[in-house]
Formats: sequence, C-alpha cells, structure tokens
Amino acid sequence: MTDTPYTPPTVWTWNKENGGAFASINRPIAGATHDAVLPVGKHPLQLYSQGTPNGVKVTVLLEELLAAGHAGAEYDAWLISIGKGDQFGSGFVAINPNSKIPAMVDHSTKAPTRIFESGAILLYLAEKFGAFLPADPALRAELLSWLFWQMGSAPYLGGGFGHFYAYAPMKIEYAIDRFAMEAKRQLDVLNRNLADRRYMTGDDYTIADIAIWSWYGQLALGRQYNAGAFLDVESYSHVQRWAKEVDARPAVLRGRMVNRTHGEPALQLHERHDASDFETMTQDKIAAE
Repeated sequence: MTDTPYTPPTVWTWNKENGGAFASINRPIAGATHDAVLPVGKHPLQLYSQGTPNGVKVTVLLEELLAAGHAGAEYDAWLISIGKGDQFGSGFVAINPNSKIPAMVDHSTKAPTRIFESGAILLYLAEKFGAFLPADPALRAELLSWLFWQMGSAPYLGGGFGHFYAYAPMKIEYAIDRFAMEAKRQLDVLNRNLADRRYMTGDDYTIADIAIWSWYGQLALGRQYNAGAFLDVESYSHVQRWAKEVDARPAVLRGRMVNRTHGEPALQLHERHDASDFETMTQDKIAAE
C-alpha cells in the first residue's frame, strides 16, 4: 500500500473542500441555498431530474408506460443541473428535502403528491398505472426484493467504486480495490440470477429490470466510469445478454435521452414536454449536419 496514513480527528469539521469532481456541491448540511421556483408544465406528472442512472430509471418507465398505451403517463421533464446546484433551490428542496434527483409531483391527485427517491417513484408509477408490476404476491415480493437490492447496492457502485475510480482527486489503492471487489460481487449476483431467467424476476419485464439496468446494465455496456475493461464486464455473459435486450427497447432509448447533458449530442434531450420533442430534436440534429 502506498497511501498516506491518515489519523481521523476526534471531531470531524468541514473546513475545506474535499476535492474531486463534485467538491463544489458537497456539504455536510441539508436545506436550500437559494430561492428558486420550479416550473410547472401542462401535464399532471412533473419530473425534475437529470439523466444520471437514477434519473434514467424514471424517464425509461414513463416512456415504457406511454408505449404501452397509458396516456395518463404524459409528463414534463425539467432539467435540474446538479453540477450547478439546482437541487439546492428552495422549490426543489420542497419536493425532495434530500436534494437529490429525481423528484416528481403528481398534479392529478386532489392535492399535489410529491414523490422522491427513484425507487419510490418507480413503485408509485407502476401502482398508479397497474403496469410493470406483477399482481401475484410471490412475484411482487420477488420484484420488491430486487428493487430494494438495487437501491441498497448502487451506492457502493456509484459513490464507492465510481467515485474512487473515476472522480476522486487521487487514486487510492485500498479504496479502488475494496469497491471494485464489491462491484464485481454485485455483477456476479446479477449474473447468477439471470442464468435461468430472461428478466430479473422471470419471464416479464418489470420495474426491477428498469431500476437495475439503469445502473448495472449500462455498466455492462461500457457506459459507466470507463471501467468496462477494468471490471471485465464482458465476462458476465448473462448480464450481457439481458443488458443488450433491455437496451434494444425503443422506450429505453428515449428514456436515456431525456434530461441528458453528457455524451453524444444526438442522445441529449435536455427537457421533454411532449412526445414530439424527440422528433423535433432528431430533425434539428439532421439540419445542423
């Protein structure tokens, strides 16, 4: 080990930025930093998000619901730029006191309903529209187990492995080794489950697949942290098969594009207010070329 030894103080205090890609928005206190009124569009469902894996979960589900004929799932998706600190605006904090994307307000209820945490939003929408959620109690329990697995496991992948491998101001061998081991263990958990199942809970595509694919499917496809070779993601053959099948769904492609601010410009739709926005975006890209 070559890391510099560190002795923690008796009481930790915040007296400097910790460096790294997100140092400017990291702080040890909650609450709003500035006043900012959130916009409200024409649809009952108002989403405030960015195209990170957690944000992609919700936009994929909304696009899947619309593709399945649930017209009530029409939505406005407003960009919350987390790098600029939009999540600390007073309007956003009123919806999500934890200041994390995504957050949603359903204006179709008697009093507007706020929902935060991506897993909670997925479950809320699946129950609201009776879709991508099995009625059978045993299958529902299986789905909820995998949904909660994702919510509990992904912080080790993102805040653990992703942070220390891709974003930390210095490479720390112990931290990268520790979280790479955990990321590979999680991929092995998925690979074993998918060895004899088409989707996470069996034959049907559900919100468990959407939640897990947004993190681990995209990791397997080489879209996370430039770490595909490092983690040898190609070796998880069952995860690869499943990730590619989910990725091929048209609604998944549309969901990936919404509120996206990085990567290929052709895959970025910063805000979405109508299904025609995808067509307009494509036409604009063609005209620009």
